[in-house]
Amino acid sequence: MSKSIQTRIVQIGNSQGIRIPKSLLEQIGIGEKVEIEVQGDRIVIRAALQPRTGWDEAFAKMAEQHDDVLLDDFTTTDWDEVEWEW
Repeated sequence: MSKSIQTRIVQIGNSQGIRIPKSLLEQIGIGEKVEIEVQGDRIVIRAALQPRTGWDEAFAKMAEQHDDVLLDDFTTTDWDEVEWEW
């Protein structure tokens, strides 16, 4: 069961904010970036998703399994052969 902590809203320039204890952030793995969402009468704060996390490992695994080939047939046209300059 989670433990509830009360804190105060503080003035930060023209905004307001809260201070979150480091131990709570570490407990749920929040680093520098977060996503904030309103759900009804609650504010949900969670670690921001890192785009493309794990892609390197996934591509390496695909290459090991020889599953990194094009799925579509590659066809060229006359324009590709004559008009296009590389």
